[in-house]
Amino acid sequence: MKKLFATLACVALLSAGFSTVAMAQNADSTAAAAQVDSAAAPAAAVAAAPSEADATAPAEAQQVETSFHQSLKTKFIEGGADFMALIAITLVLGLAICLERIIYLNLANTNPDKLLKDIEDALIKEGNIEKAKGIARDTRGPIASIAYQALLRADQGIDIAEKSVVSYGGVQGGLLEKNLSWITLFIAMAPSLGFLGTVVGMVLAFDNIERVGDISPTVVAGGMKVALITTIGGLVVALILQIFYNYILSLVEGILNRMEDASISLLDLIVKYNVKNNK
Repeated sequence: MKKLFATLACVALLSAGFSTVAMAQNADSTAAAAQVDSAAAPAAAVAAAPSEADATAPAEAQQVETSFHQSLKTKFIEGGADFMALIAITLVLGLAICLERIIYLNLANTNPDKLLKDIEDALIKEGNIEKAKGIARDTRGPIASIAYQALLRADQGIDIAEKSVVSYGGVQGGLLEKNLSWITLFIAMAPSLGFLGTVVGMVLAFDNIERVGDISPTVVAGGMKVALITTIGGLVVALILQIFYNYILSLVEGILNRMEDASISLLDLIVKYNVKNNK
């Protein structure tokens, strides 16, 4: 019996020890898990921060863009719908004419060296003036048109061919400079409309002063704002159109210079052709 009680006591002590150890291990694992969670929380916050920043950045950019367009519309309305609308129409019409001229001049800006080389091969080497006429007729641009008119009159003598080149060169030069006067008109109109809005704004300011009977900044600010906004709009439109106008003038001058050089070279080819064929 004593052995049985001793055995039971040992088993009870061992079981109590095992339960205490198990409870301690569970407590340690719980504490470790809590530490891991507490350490992971800042990392998750740091990881979430860039995503939140990335999500916030487009929203801020969109807000800035929206505010810019909104402020532009607001300034347009504050400048007076009548004068600002006229300035905007001036800009649209001027840009439309500039775009048409740029496209036309780029299509007219062909390579004269290749054209003259082909005409020389057909006219001097082969002696075939009809082939030379076909080459000039099938090539676009003012230089090819002048060459075709000169080749049509090559058999009539160099003087007639030269007069044809001069006359038709003037026609082509006029086509190159077509509608440029309208661009200059819009360049002059835009600041004039802006200054007209300035005068109207000043009149409004004095009307407000007369109606209120007091020269305060609040009374004068409305008319002055209209005056300044219309002036800025007109000057900006004039500057934009002036840049395009100068670019178009540079294209026209380049084509005219190549036309003159090509015309001289073409007349030399016609002289060589007439000498070779005793004409």
